[in-house]
Amino acid sequence: MQTNFSITQLADSAMAESEKILRTCVHCGFCLATCPTYQILGDELDSPRGRIYQIKEMFESGRDAPETVVTHVDRCLSCLSCMSTCPSGVHYMHLVDHARAHINETYDRPLHDKALRWVLKTVLPNPALFRLALIGAMIGRPLAPLLPAGVMFDRLKAMLSLAPQRLPPPSAVDRPQVLPPDGPRRKRVAILTGCAQPVLDPEINEATVRLLNRHGVEVVVAKGVGCCGALTHHMGEEAPALRSAKANIDAWWRETIDGGGPGLDAIVITTSGCGTTIKDYAFMLRDDPAYSDKAAAISALTRDLTEFLDDHGLMDPVIETGHRVTYHSACSMQHGQQIKTQPIDLLKAAGFKVRQPADAHLCCGSAGTYNLLQPDLATTLRDRKVGTLERTKPEIIVAGNIGCMTQIGTGTGVPIAHTASLLDWATGGPKPLALAGFRDPAPRLTNTAKAAPAIAAE
Repeated sequence: MQTNFSITQLADSAMAESEKILRTCVHCGFCLATCPTYQILGDELDSPRGRIYQIKEMFESGRDAPETVVTHVDRCLSCLSCMSTCPSGVHYMHLVDHARAHINETYDRPLHDKALRWVLKTVLPNPALFRLALIGAMIGRPLAPLLPAGVMFDRLKAMLSLAPQRLPPPSAVDRPQVLPPDGPRRKRVAILTGCAQPVLDPEINEATVRLLNRHGVEVVVAKGVGCCGALTHHMGEEAPALRSAKANIDAWWRETIDGGGPGLDAIVITTSGCGTTIKDYAFMLRDDPAYSDKAAAISALTRDLTEFLDDHGLMDPVIETGHRVTYHSACSMQHGQQIKTQPIDLLKAAGFKVRQPADAHLCCGSAGTYNLLQPDLATTLRDRKVGTLERTKPEIIVAGNIGCMTQIGTGTGVPIAHTASLLDWATGGPKPLALAGFRDPAPRLTNTAKAAPAIAAE
């Protein structure tokens, strides 16, 4: 794609990066076939190619973001399916993130939109505030049908509908600490406990720690680690996103040998949306001399839980599961991180009968805050995803992202569990709470408490 930027514009690092991305696009249109919003709306302005043209014109003109561009960029899920499809390697994620930051700086949103976005960026990254907000939403849920129609009230209804039926208590696992392995230490990793995940489903972090400890891995919950910054970053709020990134880098850096700590073999992530962002810290902080090198090192250490286990081996299952599970691959997992086979291979190795839905590459509509900001489109995508999942006749739906689990859970009665919870169960941990009504599988080993860890010491 030909571009026309001035030398002054290209002196800005972000604009120079976006110009490089724009020049890689060859207008082929392959991205249209895999774009969820284009499939629903049929408008090329709501496709990656259409948004690329609009972003290019907006950047080249040097003008404030116009309402039309804001509308179509806001409708983008950042699912990144287009990046998996693109034969030219267009890095759409960095381009649309830059566009969102420009919109945030130059576009004056309506008051109700500003208010909602302020609430989201303030509440969601803070587990204590998020817990209070969910309690309020649980109380207010019965009033949702009484709310009038309108954009503001539709969003409020969406927020109420996503609130859980019950709110589990906080877990002791999520506090800063070092959790030793069951036997000899073979690896040492840090984990991200997250912001929404420990409130909505603390069992995920508990299962992750048990699973890793059982495999000879010491787990560090580092003091000072908080939200990864993804939620604010994808809303165009660069300042709070970078503050979150720097706080996490500082906390993890202190655990590395270069930072004066005992060292880390990996930073293990169990929420794929967070994983995509943390792996991008190197890019986000590339121009910060105080953080660029440390950010690159932290990004290089980051692994999804399934990546880490696939690299180092899963111990023999302790129970005979045999349940039919349908694996939902989060967009941030399969497109953002290009992790496609590892979760499926691990679930099969753990004894589950794994199926995949049709159109597995399409988004469920969660996409961070998307289901709150674009509830109509998100609901359509959820219903499509639930339909494809249920047609596989699963006993359990499994995913590696809490946002997808919450979104899909509002549209189906099939139990949903995290990959970590199922792998933990299969290798000796407790049955996931979501599967309380399931039969107890027969033991596979006579000694169910121990099995030889597969992770080899280096």
